[in-house]
Order: sequence, then C-alpha cells, then structure tokens
Amino acid sequence: MASRASNRKKRKSSKPDRDLLDSSVLDYSIDSSSSLSSIYDKMVFSGGFESRNLSDGVDILSRMVEEKQCTKFLSFVAALISTGARGIVRDMLKNRMFDCVITTCGALDHDIARTFAKYYAGDFRMDDRLLATKDIHRLGNVLVPVDSYGPLIEKKVQECLGLMYKEGLREVATYEITDYIGSTLDESSFLYWAHKNKIPVIVPGIVDGAVGSQMWFFYQQHKDFKLDIMKDETKLSDLVFEAKKSGAFMVGGGISKHHTLWWNQFRGGLDYAVYITTAPEWDGSLSGALVAEAISWGKVKTRARQTTIHGEATTLLPFIYAALLDRRSGKK
Repeated sequence: MASRASNRKKRKSSKPDRDLLDSSVLDYSIDSSSSLSSIYDKMVFSGGFESRNLSDGVDILSRMVEEKQCTKFLSFVAALISTGARGIVRDMLKNRMFDCVITTCGALDHDIARTFAKYYAGDFRMDDRLLATKDIHRLGNVLVPVDSYGPLIEKKVQECLGLMYKEGLREVATYEITDYIGSTLDESSFLYWAHKNKIPVIVPGIVDGAVGSQMWFFYQQHKDFKLDIMKDETKLSDLVFEAKKSGAFMVGGGISKHHTLWWNQFRGGLDYAVYITTAPEWDGSLSGALVAEAISWGKVKTRARQTTIHGEATTLLPFIYAALLDRRSGKK
C-alpha cells in the first residue's frame, strides 16, 4: 500500500513536460486596423479548435502559391461552382495561382449554365415536390430552373463538339474538351480563364454529368469521335514527373481529391497539401480521410507541410482567398 501511495504522490507532484507545452493560449486582440492576414496569424495561438488548422492552411497555401519551383494542383467538387464561390475559383485561375485543375463533370455543367443563365437563392427546407411541379431543381439551398440547366448545356456542348469535329478532332482528352468549351465562354467562367492561361482542366469522371452525357449522345451519330482518357493520364504524368515540388489545394473529397493524391504518389508525394472537408474521419470515406492519412500511402511526403480544415467550403473560401491576396500584397 505504501508504494502505491508513494506513486500517487509522485504523479501529483510531477511537473508538466515543457517539451509538450510549446506555446501559451493567447486571447484575440482585434481592432479596426487589423488585417485579415494578421487575424489568421493570431489563430496560431488561439488554442482551439479548427482555427489553428485554418491558420496553418492559409500559411501553407501562401508558401505554396509563391513557390516558383512548385507545380500546383487545385481540385474541387462540382457543387462549389453552383455558388458564388465560382468567382473565387475563377479568380484563382485568372491570377495563375495553380497549374492544373482536377474536378468533376458537374463543375463543367454549372460553369456553362451560369455563363448564360441565373441560379437563385433558396432554402434547405423547401418542398421538393412543389419545386418539381415548377420545373426547379434544388441543390442544397441553391435553386436551378430546368431551363437554366439541362437544355442550355445540351445545346452548348453539342455546338462545341460539332465544331471540334469539323476541325478534324477525333480522339480527345477531357482537358482538350474543357479547353475548347472555355474558349467559347465569357470572363465570368473558370473554364475561360483556364483556357486563357493554358491551365489544363482534367475531369477523370467526365461521363458522370450533363457534359459527359452529351458527349455520349454526340458519339451515337459520330462513331469515330472518341474520348481518350489515357491522354489525360499522360498529361498528369508529364506534370507530376517534371515537377521539382508539388502542392495541392483540395476543396471537398471524392474523385477529384483522390486523383490529385493518386498521381502525386508517383513522385513520392505532395510537398504541400491543404484539404477542406465537412466529412468525419470515422465514416471511413475518402472524403473523411485526413490529409495525414495519405502519408501512409506515399501520396503526401512525410515532411510535407499539410493540414486538413474541417468546415464548409463556401464559407471558408472567401476568407482564405482574401488572406492569400493580403499576403501576396505584403499586408500584415
């Protein structure tokens, strides 16, 4: 009994391990002169909870974007382009912050549709049966009139494919299709700026959406017109193996996130990686997997600057982008 009491006494009187206590939690002090960048700097010392990951993410992205030797990938899910965050994606490409985009077919669908028509603000609790009778699609709290989506996309894509065919193109990669479509859109479009700045937009799951369906319909009348996804993979191979360093900003999970990670494993992993998700880690999904998990697969380097930010992307993205602009301009 004496020895147990002695051990308990030792534990109570032992001092904290100073190696673990590397920084104190500090209160925010913000006034009218505080810049966004300075607030992110303060988050490092806030102690909780996602704020530190958000601050780390901004710092990593800032370093990555300014790293001239780094080949930079941007991946995102389609729903982002149905919202005002489309403008941020567009501006990041306009400002040449990234060298390659990997996304899903729906991102193309929404980019085309919103170039020519309007989407509207709705609510998550709207009556979907009523909306169906009014020919309105609901995407979360975004309302998409039927006439602003399917028929419009069908007409535009068929027109582009017809022109490509007339120009003699027969076996095309997705980045060639997205480039051609982008050349026909206006400056509100992220595809337009990708085309303008020669940034390939690769869509590994292109048949899963309106643009991909229209490609299939076009193929029914033009059997010599083929989709060559191996050409996309060759483009990614060239980008990855020629990169001195590589980094990725991944907004949402699924195929766009995985394809970004998958290809970078062939060069030993990403040097920079920032991921935004709302998915929980414990559900076992790729969307829920932290960037750190990719280290065990060789998709992110063991010494990479990396973080996962848990939060809703359309809320976070404007502030992240604003902070990147602040840092680029030297504001503190």
